[in-house]
Amino acid sequence: MGKKLTKRAEDYSKWYNELVVKADLAENSGVRGCMVIKPYGYAIWEKMQAQLDKMFKETGHENAYFPLFIPKSYLSKEASHVEGFAKECAVVTHYRLKNAEDGSGIIVDPEAKLEEELIVRPTSETIIWDTYRRWIQSYRDLPLLINQWANVVRWEMRTRLFLRTAEFLWQEGHTAHATEKEAVAEAVQMMNVYAEFAEEYMGVPVIKGTKTASERFAGALDTYCIEALMQDGKALQAGTSHFLGQNFAKAFDVKFANKEGKQEYVWATSWGVSTRLMGALIMTHSDDNGLVLPPKLAPIQVVIVPIYKGEEQLDAISDRVAPLVKELRSKGISVKYDNRDTQKPGFKFNEYELKGVPVRLAIGQRDMDNNTFEVARRDTLEKETVSADAIVSKIEFLLEDMQKNIFKKALTYREEHITEVSSYEEFKEVLETKGGFIAAHWDGTAETEELVKEETKATIRCIPIEGENEEGECMVTGKPSAKRVLFARAY
Repeated sequence: MGKKLTKRAEDYSKWYNELVVKADLAENSGVRGCMVIKPYGYAIWEKMQAQLDKMFKETGHENAYFPLFIPKSYLSKEASHVEGFAKECAVVTHYRLKNAEDGSGIIVDPEAKLEEELIVRPTSETIIWDTYRRWIQSYRDLPLLINQWANVVRWEMRTRLFLRTAEFLWQEGHTAHATEKEAVAEAVQMMNVYAEFAEEYMGVPVIKGTKTASERFAGALDTYCIEALMQDGKALQAGTSHFLGQNFAKAFDVKFANKEGKQEYVWATSWGVSTRLMGALIMTHSDDNGLVLPPKLAPIQVVIVPIYKGEEQLDAISDRVAPLVKELRSKGISVKYDNRDTQKPGFKFNEYELKGVPVRLAIGQRDMDNNTFEVARRDTLEKETVSADAIVSKIEFLLEDMQKNIFKKALTYREEHITEVSSYEEFKEVLETKGGFIAAHWDGTAETEELVKEETKATIRCIPIEGENEEGECMVTGKPSAKRVLFARAY
């Protein structure tokens, strides 16, 4: 398998695009801006989805499904929401095709115009809150904790596999609460769930924070986020959780009778992560040889490659390997025994290195004679010979150690790329020479935020929740600042 990936240091963007395609994760489709997620890529997403779904259910949420199409009038009910999504909406205007009379092909039937246009969902707040009006009558109906796994469409002009596509997969949680306090607690809880998933399963260290007013979700009073740092020094928003206040409840007239029988508007949240997490996973850990996957999310955790001459040797190796495969699977470890005779061992080694399989075992005649396996770990590329008697415990150790090691490596990189600056000149210099997160004082105004964005293409990624509230002066205007915020260029 000819890897020949562009080196990250040469062209990080090209390296990423090549890796996604060559590792069989996804490819561009015949539809502009839409991707085909291939089986190996989808298997990683399925593992992400399964773990997140488990975590959502452990926090009391249930899954439901809502329509793909949203009447245009629904979007116009919440002014800031429609303004936030208006430029990205795909719109259905007709419901029928017909053959052109001149025989030139199929055309849209002009007689089949919809009375009201339908928006292909960019997000589901409006259709869900129209539904909640029927579901919520009393305080006994609250809290309502619903999640949806779905696809959404945002008509992006510049697209990139996983990171930004016109259609993508995601989950969106939508909850309704009796009090403001409960809704805020829910939004914070889900940010923490996302952070735990990113760090414990993806091996991606994240910073928890809130967004500035200009970076908030359209229609939210507060947006909580987790921000990750990629190997090229750019930030990536890995998940968001929004406190929506009563905006959508008022727009869709969702009220409940409280314990005193008085009518009140409910309080709302929404929260989501998408297939963008695949991009974060790839860019945080992978190297010039290909993918590096955290063992907890790898579709294949262990691959076994036989090295043999002739059917007789292969049969003997297969007999030796079979009990090991069975034992590993009984421990919940996913194993592939690759006995294909269409490819040579060297090809297979390259293939599994490119695909980021955490542990590779090789066994040939010498190993058979010595009762050993050659073991290679993907993160460090180290190889060693291990006795067959100790192989299971060695694999268990390696999977655990690799999960810790790739997180530690990513955390070290991030810590080395958080730079405190005092002046705007210093800010610009660090941005150009080092990148990463830049911790700087900001006067809290949208004008200063926009000026920095226009002049440097860096945005305020978040106002960190953790850390000291160290007072200072804005690096641009010199006005008072309560604490440092994190700036970065971002995906």
